[in-house]
Amino acid sequence: MLELRTSEGDEAAEEEGSDRPAGIAATAEAPSPTPPPTSGEGRKRAPVIGAGAPTRVMVPAIVRPPRRRIRWNRIGGMAVTAAVLVYLGLVLVLPLAALVVEAVRAGAGEAVRALAAPEGMSALVNSLLLVGIALAVNGTLGIAGAIVLVRHRFPGRRLLDALVDLPLALSPVMAGLAVLLLFGRSGWLDPLLRPSGIRVAFAFPGMVICTLLVTLPFTIREVGHVLEELGTGDEEAAATLGATPWQTFWRVTLPNVRRGLTFGLTLTAARALGEFGAVLVVGGAISGRTQTATTFIYAAAEERNTAAAYGTAALLAAASMLLLLALQAVRRHTTEVRDGNPG
Repeated sequence: MLELRTSEGDEAAEEEGSDRPAGIAATAEAPSPTPPPTSGEGRKRAPVIGAGAPTRVMVPAIVRPPRRRIRWNRIGGMAVTAAVLVYLGLVLVLPLAALVVEAVRAGAGEAVRALAAPEGMSALVNSLLLVGIALAVNGTLGIAGAIVLVRHRFPGRRLLDALVDLPLALSPVMAGLAVLLLFGRSGWLDPLLRPSGIRVAFAFPGMVICTLLVTLPFTIREVGHVLEELGTGDEEAAATLGATPWQTFWRVTLPNVRRGLTFGLTLTAARALGEFGAVLVVGGAISGRTQTATTFIYAAAEERNTAAAYGTAALLAAASMLLLLALQAVRRHTTEVRDGNPG
């Protein structure tokens, strides 16, 4: 704290303290009080105690951070930013750039001819079918599952809620092996399916089950987060106005969860398009039958068909990037509409 003095000795005190460091208040010694006179007249003119003392005003001192600390803070921020950029460049940008460069070097014509071949077309069609089935099933059962986990209370709900996230922690190869143990030859459910002639393992139905398994959490979690944020106010108001549960779902719940549904389906499509381990274990990557785009890349790389491998990989990477860009556009539009200034 700084001390300002308003007395006769201020000027002298300031001159004496002019050479002191800034921020330290200069102090002036107050004169010792004169002893009062003994006579009666003197006692009448005796000064009041404290009347001659200087008046002090306390002013808060302004403390400025040292320039050296500010300089080190800036250097630290620049170092962290550079480390993040280097990390992203090594694990994301450089591999994608190498993929694009090798695809161009192998020749666009060769890649197109490889994809136009019956094996390549069958693999692409299988991948698109798996994506479409995953979107349809997760779009329907994902909303139902989110409503059940968020809106209802029943025994075992917490266990079911934890199991929904299991595919995120489970390896796709392990998921494919689990499906194979159920539906494969001498599997648990094989005696029930064999008389009817239904084949699941090393067939397209097994690949569908694996794709649904690995994409299960995305729509349920995204829609569930939106339902938790919204609460039940709108639905209770609709019920009070006489709406049936079905009318409440179509006119209140579904429009409110549209944002979460869009995010979940976009992530589902990207995950289904790039699935490899589970469909490889269950489908067997049989050329022309159970081969997907990812297993086609694997087989082409094993056969040293670099044009087909790099071309298909670049195509899948471009499709995934388009899906992510669409997700970002939807998220930005949703934020602008929520803030009241759509662009």
